[in-house]
Amino acid sequence: MSVIGQVESLWRYPVKSMRGEELEGAYLGYSGVFGDRLYAFHDTAAPKGFPYLTGREQETMLLHVPRFRHKEQAAKPPNLAEAESIAPGLTPLYPSPDDFAVEVETPSGQVLAIDDPVLLLMLRDGLDERHGLALLRSERAMTDCRPVSLFTLQTARQLEAELGIEIDKRRFRANIYADLGSSIGFAENSLVGRQLRIGSRVVIAVLDRDPRCKMITLDPDTAEPNPEILRTVARGHEGFAGVYGAVLVEGTIRPGDPIEVLD
Repeated sequence: MSVIGQVESLWRYPVKSMRGEELEGAYLGYSGVFGDRLYAFHDTAAPKGFPYLTGREQETMLLHVPRFRHKEQAAKPPNLAEAESIAPGLTPLYPSPDDFAVEVETPSGQVLAIDDPVLLLMLRDGLDERHGLALLRSERAMTDCRPVSLFTLQTARQLEAELGIEIDKRRFRANIYADLGSSIGFAENSLVGRQLRIGSRVVIAVLDRDPRCKMITLDPDTAEPNPEILRTVARGHEGFAGVYGAVLVEGTIRPGDPIEVLD
């Protein structure tokens, strides 16, 4: 076993494609980060295999800020002490829909319940008639691929050097941002097929590189696109940046926790 770096920051995204929130600690369960991507908007114009409205179609989604109404209940499983006191295998309990209720602050500053019809109308603005929207809710994260995503600060810095501009790490919408110290950019690619322990308990298996799309071109504060970012990732890195993983041992992780390679 060897320590290769540490957790720089942790993020979750209560509503798919809306702004994320930075966490002081995150519970990683088999289905991903507790409270991550529990809500999404079904789009009748989207492909059947990926039926969501995202920033690819409605860029201003990134300017909507979702917040859990009951912050404490949404932070960790109610049976956390029990889950962490026994061997791996206990799936955490999830709060009720009321405890997981979300409000969304719109770009204009208006605060709406996630199921407010006015929010649907706002999200449809500028889309053609093919886009019929409906709210989706799940107890488990509606992620694109695998339950957990990891991206390194070193990869962001390498892309900055390649592009000649500053890169906000939030463009990459990871759950775990890692600092691998003196490692080169895209060093996380070498972790595919290996297991990592994060903190004292959590173990994830790194399964795939993360294929990138238009989302990384969008400025997280303005939603303005910069297509050259995606072109650079496509030309120089086969379209991949960051990695996906699956949780093998559940538990809580925090910024500053060490990241170890187990095999």
